[in-house]
Amino acid sequence: MVEHARMHAKHRGHEAMHAEMVLILIATLVVAQLLLVQWKQRHPRSYNMVTLFQMWVVPVYFTVKLHWWRFLVIWILFSAVTAFVTFRATRKPLVQTTPRLVYKWFLLIYKISYATGIIGYMAVMFTLFGLNLLFKIKPEDAMDFGISLLFYGLYYGVLERDFAEMCADYMASTIGFYSESGMPTKHLSDSVCAVCGQQIFVDVSEEGIIENTYRLSCNHVFHEFCIRGWCIVGKKQTCPYCKEKVDLKRMFSNPWERPHVMYGQLLDWLRYLVAWQPVIIGLVQGINYILGLE
Repeated sequence: MVEHARMHAKHRGHEAMHAEMVLILIATLVVAQLLLVQWKQRHPRSYNMVTLFQMWVVPVYFTVKLHWWRFLVIWILFSAVTAFVTFRATRKPLVQTTPRLVYKWFLLIYKISYATGIIGYMAVMFTLFGLNLLFKIKPEDAMDFGISLLFYGLYYGVLERDFAEMCADYMASTIGFYSESGMPTKHLSDSVCAVCGQQIFVDVSEEGIIENTYRLSCNHVFHEFCIRGWCIVGKKQTCPYCKEKVDLKRMFSNPWERPHVMYGQLLDWLRYLVAWQPVIIGLVQGINYILGLE
């Protein structure tokens, strides 16, 4: 009875305290969202750089803390290759083979992360419907497998898109056909790709052995890998040369490729959750600690 009375006295007033903590959480989320939106609109470059840095290092902190060594090994390999590719993309003068190397690397990671996320999602759904029992797999093992693949796919999908956008802007400006503000600084030949600056040998109406040639609605012609990387991986919705808006649904006739655009929008939303949500939660915990709320 004495212990019960002590516990009751200790937790007296906690209902009001919990209500205050919920209000602090809601208020912090609203204010943080408004500040992030204003920051992104007024200073997009600094916002993107800080977000990319947090996307890159925040999961590593939890990985080391929780001893997820498999993720850490994959992260190190991805970071090493991406650092090399980014280094090549930021060199002056730009080597002619660099743009295709950069786009192919990020397109490869994009496709791998997309496929990994789909497989992880299917594994989770199969587990929820009990299909894992047909293969005599424990539900907890099947769910762990699915969630792990889903996390890998979404995380690296977000990370490579940000690196790809940074490299795309830098390379295109270095090549000279595209500039952030203003007209193109070079004249584009009809047989030259405006993204990589190399010759186009396959006609638009021909079927390429390795890659096809695409013509946009503005009549400018590009290598398949270059324009796919520019529009989808680099999140560019305009022609690299004349900045005319690109209709991706009309450009890609294969229906299986259209979900990639929606997948990219999903990754934009997840970027906020991965990069900023831990910071906001940490800020809320700090406010609660200062106010003595438990």
